[in-house]
Amino acid sequence: MEIKDLLGQTSKLPNVPEVVRYLIQALNNPDADYSDIAKKVSEDQTLSLKTLRLVNSAYFGLSRKISSIDEATIMLGMGRLKILVIASGFSNSVVSVEGLDIKKFWSESFRVAALARWFASKSDDVDPDIAFTAGLIHNIGRLLLHLAAPKRAKAIQTLIEDSDLSRSEAEIERVGFTSPEAGKALLDMWNFPAELGEAVKQHKKPLSHDDLLPLSAILHLACYINACIREARNEESVKESYPIVVATAAGVAPETIGQLGEALMLRSGPGGLTE
Repeated sequence: MEIKDLLGQTSKLPNVPEVVRYLIQALNNPDADYSDIAKKVSEDQTLSLKTLRLVNSAYFGLSRKISSIDEATIMLGMGRLKILVIASGFSNSVVSVEGLDIKKFWSESFRVAALARWFASKSDDVDPDIAFTAGLIHNIGRLLLHLAAPKRAKAIQTLIEDSDLSRSEAEIERVGFTSPEAGKALLDMWNFPAELGEAVKQHKKPLSHDDLLPLSAILHLACYINACIREARNEESVKESYPIVVATAAGVAPETIGQLGEALMLRSGPGGLTE
C-alpha cells in the first residue's frame, strides 16, 4: 500500500473548514490582515458560533458577554482567537471513526497541543501558537489511516497488542509507511506550512533527522509528557526519563526539568472544545 492510496479517497479525508486552513497559513505570516481573518471566521456560521461559545465560557473569565468575532478579536487578541478557531475547526472535522475512540483521540491531541505550547514558551526557537497547532495535528496520520483504511488500521492495532513491536514498526509491517509520514503527506496536500508537515513527520524520532526542526523536538517532549500522564507516572520517574538531548535540540533550557510538575498538571484546554 502507498500513502497516495489513502489521499486518493477524498470523501474519507477529514473535513477541515477552509477558514481553518487559511488561518494555519496566517500563523506563519506576521503581515496577515487581521480584519480579513475576522471576516472569514464570521462568514462560517457554525465555526463562529462555536468559537463565541468558547470565548464566553468560564475558562476565559471575561467580564462581559462577547457577541461578535470582531469583539472577540479585541478582547482576546488575534493570536488567541486563531488558536480557538483552529482547535474548534479541527475538533469538528471528524466525529465518528471505525475502530478509534474519537473523543479520547481529540482529548489527547488537545493535551499534546497544550503541552507543546507550554514547552515552546520555554524556548526562543519555537512560536507557542505554531507549537499548539502542530500538537493538535501531530497524530492526524493515524486518523487518516482509520478513515481511509479501517481494516489495515485494525490489523496494525492487533499486531501491536500481540507483539512487542512499536506502533511505527507495526505500521511499516502492515502498510509500508508510518502514520507520521502519512500525516505529512496529508498536510502537504492541504498546502499547510512546510514546517508543520515536517515536524509531524520527525516528531517520534527527531534526533534521527539531519535537518531536525526545533518544532519536532517540542512535539516529542509534549508527547513524552502526555504518555507519562496517560501512564500515571510520578514526577520523579518523569524527570529520570526526561529526554534532555531532545530538549536541548528544542531550545528548552535544562532548568525546565524542575518545572515538569507544572506540565504534568496541564489539561487539554477550555471545556467544550472537543464536544
